Amino acid sequence: MLKITLPDGSVREVAPGTTPADIAAAIGPGLAKAAIAARVDGELRDIMRPLEGDAQLALVTSRDEADALELARHDFAHVLAEAVQALFPGTQITFGPSTDDGFYYDFAPKDRPFTEEDLPLVEAKMREIIAADKPLRREVWKREELIARWKAEGETFKAEWAAELPEGEELTVYWSGNEWLDMCRGPHLASTGKLDPAAFKLTRVSGAYWRGDQKNAMLSRVYGTGWLNKKQLDAHLTRLEEAGKRDHRKLGAEMDLFHLQQEAHGSVFWHPKGYLIWRELEAYMRRAIDAAGYREVKTPQVMDARQWEQSGHWGKYRENMFVIPDEVPNVADEGPLVSDDADWMALKPMNCPAHILIFKQGIKSYRDLPLRFYENGCCHRNEPHGALHGLMRVRQFTQDDAHIFCREDQIVEEVRAFCALADRIYKDFGFTYSIKLALRPDKRFGTEEMWDKAEEELRNAVAAAGLNTPEYGWEELPGEGAFYAPKLEWHLTDAIGRTWQVGTIQSDRVLPERLDASYVAEDGERHRPVMLHRAIFGSYERFIGILIEHYAGKFPLWLAPVQAVVATIVSDADSYAQAVVEKLRAAGIRAETDVRNEKINYKVREHSLAKVPNLLVVGRREADEGTVALRELGKEGQSILSIEDVIARLAKESRAPDMQ
Repeated sequence: MLKITLPDGSVREVAPGTTPADIAAAIGPGLAKAAIAARVDGELRDIMRPLEGDAQLALVTSRDEADALELARHDFAHVLAEAVQALFPGTQITFGPSTDDGFYYDFAPKDRPFTEEDLPLVEAKMREIIAADKPLRREVWKREELIARWKAEGETFKAEWAAELPEGEELTVYWSGNEWLDMCRGPHLASTGKLDPAAFKLTRVSGAYWRGDQKNAMLSRVYGTGWLNKKQLDAHLTRLEEAGKRDHRKLGAEMDLFHLQQEAHGSVFWHPKGYLIWRELEAYMRRAIDAAGYREVKTPQVMDARQWEQSGHWGKYRENMFVIPDEVPNVADEGPLVSDDADWMALKPMNCPAHILIFKQGIKSYRDLPLRFYENGCCHRNEPHGALHGLMRVRQFTQDDAHIFCREDQIVEEVRAFCALADRIYKDFGFTYSIKLALRPDKRFGTEEMWDKAEEELRNAVAAAGLNTPEYGWEELPGEGAFYAPKLEWHLTDAIGRTWQVGTIQSDRVLPERLDASYVAEDGERHRPVMLHRAIFGSYERFIGILIEHYAGKFPLWLAPVQAVVATIVSDADSYAQAVVEKLRAAGIRAETDVRNEKINYKVREHSLAKVPNLLVVGRREADEGTVALRELGKEGQSILSIEDVIARLAKESRAPDMQ
């Protein structure tokens, strides 16, 4: 008999071959109906998979939302693949994982790529399969048999993948009824009927390369969103609609902030209005880091490959670096552009090795520490073209980057102070956040002792800052650290509930060792400093993208590129409008005139779409009385105010939060 221990500590003895579903039924009919899967010794498994030995068992219901959503989305992906192959015979299947809000599946169509016009037909077929309530049954196959099956059915992609899976790995398939199967590790729900047919929607189609390599075949990827019930789906679709209105790429064009084009893949062309936002952020951050005792530096864009080899980036990160030959290119008509014996350099993907080189200039004493070097550092990373996404993922970006060189006894206080600084800055922008500790990855530099100390120091610092609480979403993330250091991560929550991982601080003993940084300690001996890598915005590009979406383009007045427009009703007020603008500018307010020969309602509508915070309407009466009619973005009606009162109000509101 097998001994199965339940979460309450009770033990049940059951016969071999018993399933978690059997145990749920033995406990009671309510649980038998509610249970959808099981955790066996912590591993999520099918509810119908027989138990193999003594185990800890926890039954999973829809109340365990994270597990339930993962299962449902995985099942929706399989149902999607079955539906597509039923509708489009000859289509080959590849992979179909779940995602953060749904699922996708990659197909190799027989005749033509799929389009969004195909999606309603596929959705209808998926609902047929769900209504049929087909059992989802797990089987273990021998590798040779599975490869032969795939080849016989013309599934060349599946056959290739099955042949490359590690020797000794158990190969499993899942049947949908007795007609259709897919290779999958699982787990799955007990049957297709466990899915809510009203809780999913296919959203779009795109191209994708087999195994993510542009040298391979192009596939058709069908995306969907999947939930546990229609209420969740409707809420998600509402969020998507709101997110669409806030899309930084759309608003960036409408507000004339920036653009991107193929001549500079992944690099941003900032327009004057967009760069005004950048400059305000840069000035704000400089005031913050100056007050916190940082020293600003500037380092080279290009460094010798040998430096990157020594730091470890050449071996661990080279595929993401732009590499440059250190020689004059061949200008002849024939022959290679670069010779075989060229030395190599690289555009910097990060600033940390260069900051160590500054630290190493001259002898440093323990009395000099901590040293806080800050740089608005422009970096380049060779991101794949398909991964680029507006301001959110680019190839050229500028970090609000700093490195703190400190003694062992200073680490906790330095990290605590950084936590307090980040807290103030994020709250100035109206964000709430959660904080996570990313722990050592499998591939890493340094000793276990180094990692133990670094992780514990970060824990202690967060505790000292009072942030290791449920209120701040404190969580530890195994395996998520960098190859050289664990890190704290700040996950911001925006106005519509989305989260963005932005700020970090990492406690690093590896790079100072690899690049031979040292200081003279109180005992007269040389010691290694600990290097704290930290950023708050993360990158200016991405942070501005997040701000555009967080504020839906309606920036607080201090960040608005144009803070006020003075618009005329009649041409007789043109000179008065110009005089008002000059007074506003003299008070430090970014103001423009609109004296076009257009109706005032047209001007109001146009400047509202451009998210101008304040529209000052003037006509003959306002010119005679020295007043303006103030219309504030997002508010009904208008206020008649004197120029002096408007300037006093806007001058106060236009100051950055740290200068209020």
